[in-house]
Amino acid sequence: MKIDIIENVLKYNKSHAEKNRKLFEENNVMVLNLLSSPGAGKTSLIIETLKRLDGKRNIGVIEGDISSTYDAKKIQKFIPDVVQINTGGTCHLNATMISSAVKKLMIKNLDILIIENVGNLICPVGFDLGEDYKIVVSSVNEGDDKPVKYPPAFVKGDLILLNKIDLLDISDFNIDFFGRKIKKLNPDSEIVKISCKTGNGLDRWISWIEKAVSFKCNK
Repeated sequence: MKIDIIENVLKYNKSHAEKNRKLFEENNVMVLNLLSSPGAGKTSLIIETLKRLDGKRNIGVIEGDISSTYDAKKIQKFIPDVVQINTGGTCHLNATMISSAVKKLMIKNLDILIIENVGNLICPVGFDLGEDYKIVVSSVNEGDDKPVKYPPAFVKGDLILLNKIDLLDISDFNIDFFGRKIKKLNPDSEIVKISCKTGNGLDRWISWIEKAVSFKCNK
């Protein structure tokens, strides 16, 4: 019976995810689902992305947190199209939540929608939101063992961002170990090293986004 319940939940979510995907495709919106542990720097990454794409792309953001509107208020300083989802304890966003949030966005005006999932490398991995890409954000201060401890996230990640590389010189983070473990799990996934504090590597991230948007528009 427990297996049946889990299967039903995932089937229900998948159905809503496909409806979301169809809506995004109809409006030519490229959707990124950001996954990470708490504190890896998802919100900082979004803010730096908004700064660099200001005037070039219309961007909306859906913020997922268990509680508070703290991060959404930060992002509202840069763009008006921000919706906060508070899960009230649930450790991930699901497709139904996204469907409700999208109704509050000017979806027809957007080129890119960034979804900041709840800080967790376990639960969010199993729930399709209708996104185009899952972006996994890991950080130097978390340690180099995240791919070993949470392999499903790195298996499903379309792109891996290693943030806070400005801390490499003062940490024992083994970047070769980190890279090898990811490539073993997901040989096709690119790893981009960035620092939201110094800006190092962010041009490569922005280039990746632009290529993804162009690919979506030309499909």
